Amino acid sequence: MSEEINYKKLIVDSGKKMVGSGLTVETWGNISAMDRSTGLVYLTPSGMDYSAITEDDVVVCDIDGNIKDGFRKPTIEKDLHLAVYRKRNEVNAIIHTHPIYSMVFATQGRDIPIITDEAAQVLGDTIRCSKYALPGSRELMENCAEAVGEKANACLLNSHGAVCLGKDMKSAFKTAKILEMTAQILYMIEASGGKPAGISPENIAAMQEMMKSYGQK
Repeated sequence: MSEEINYKKLIVDSGKKMVGSGLTVETWGNISAMDRSTGLVYLTPSGMDYSAITEDDVVVCDIDGNIKDGFRKPTIEKDLHLAVYRKRNEVNAIIHTHPIYSMVFATQGRDIPIITDEAAQVLGDTIRCSKYALPGSRELMENCAEAVGEKANACLLNSHGAVCLGKDMKSAFKTAKILEMTAQILYMIEASGGKPAGISPENIAAMQEMMKSYGQK
């Protein structure tokens, strides 16, 4: 019997983890989790210190954005989260981060290619940078969903940050960590005057297939 998830606690704990891991600063960024069995989405409130958020502050809505529980104003990127959940049925957790090295490429409007085995195994596809749009706008929501596409587990928001996806919160954090590591490696390669050797599409596909049975059952 699977353990029942306390989604509100998950959001609170994940906010503290995001700040502690250096993936964002102050109140920027946002987090959500979706319970596919109920169709409810749990989101961080807007503009609150992650260390001060309690379970009562978590906002709950349905996939159409109708608020079902909570008295706080939800994150300004609520509709962006919902658009990704509608597009990708396998995604149940989303973290919007503002990490330094990923931002180096986001502020240039540049994609991050698959250049390491870890990126091939976790990121799914080239991490595309969306077209610029204002925070919280419908345009940003649409641009993000387009940039994520059908395979990538993250995208960059032009001059804004990164959006990282996972089948659960643990997977979303793994995506965020590998994306930032890949961005840092690419930055250091280019800073030293080099360029990544690249990995063939065939080897990327092989590693992704390997990951399906990797580790212990």
